[in-house]
Amino acid sequence: MSVPTALNASSQLRLIREVARGGMATVYEAEQVGTAGFTKRMAVKIIHDRFGRHAEWRQLFIDEAKLSANLVHGNIVQIYQLGESDGTYFIAMEFIKGLTLRTLINTHRARRVPLPPDIAAYCASRVCRALDFAHHFVGDDGNHLDIVHRDVSPGNVMLTWDGHVKLGDFGIAKARTMADPAAKRPLLLGKKHYMSPEQLMGRGVDTRTDIFAMGVVLFELFALRSLFTEDETLAAIDEVVLGPSPDVALRLPDADAEIQQMIAQAISKDPDARPNAAALGRTLDAWCAGRGTPGSPERLQAHLADLFPESYRPPTRSTEEISAISDSGGRGGR
Repeated sequence: MSVPTALNASSQLRLIREVARGGMATVYEAEQVGTAGFTKRMAVKIIHDRFGRHAEWRQLFIDEAKLSANLVHGNIVQIYQLGESDGTYFIAMEFIKGLTLRTLINTHRARRVPLPPDIAAYCASRVCRALDFAHHFVGDDGNHLDIVHRDVSPGNVMLTWDGHVKLGDFGIAKARTMADPAAKRPLLLGKKHYMSPEQLMGRGVDTRTDIFAMGVVLFELFALRSLFTEDETLAAIDEVVLGPSPDVALRLPDADAEIQQMIAQAISKDPDARPNAAALGRTLDAWCAGRGTPGSPERLQAHLADLFPESYRPPTRSTEEISAISDSGGRGGR
């Protein structure tokens, strides 16, 4: 894959290779170069030209960096820098050596082997920890920012080879103090299959919309298939908003009754009936502990090593040098 030269002109940041391409930006493995031979591996996210030229989308990209930079938490991908080179905006971030939760789910589905329940619950509970931190984050002025991720999905959750879970891509996250393009006109931001009814209808959303998405992800971890499947917007609205709530016990008959109940509460059409992120995370951890199989980084690390023996790479550097974007999908190399 070709690597642009816009940032290579800088003596401080050298692009190495493209690792992921999304609708709004492309992510590269990169190296920060300093004095006396200092180097640091990181990921660099560069906004596509067609979006960078438009102030509204460019502001979303800038807001992602400004919002995420202060979300310093072990379960959130760390943002290092927002930069601009010859009119091109980029975000430098943590480089995750690992794969996405989407790849883990797809691999198990392809092999027709269920995810171990403790692994599924552990991954979900750590995303809940990330959401709880973001939802309750307080700004420098002492006021709550009321951050809503709005795009919680398996593709935005990274798993490091050493067993840590990190939520990334706050590209369409919204804080109370930020302008919201979706508030000005009908504009669906996020992935339809994980959107809450209020998000699909373009109504105001709060932290409870992330819980709905988390419930959908939790279902997928145990079922290895999507809870909602309609791609066309009107059909998705019919499925999620107008249709009856999915019968989780019927859709997931082999799952433990407590897991069924957690999912059903999280995907309630009534936002007030959904638990908060901390409560859902604690319930998942308690469920694992009650089974005698508490989740842990070591447990996830061993599972990834067993599932991806050819591409598994044990950590050889500090966790601060791992990438946020590497979705090798077991092919070596988000």
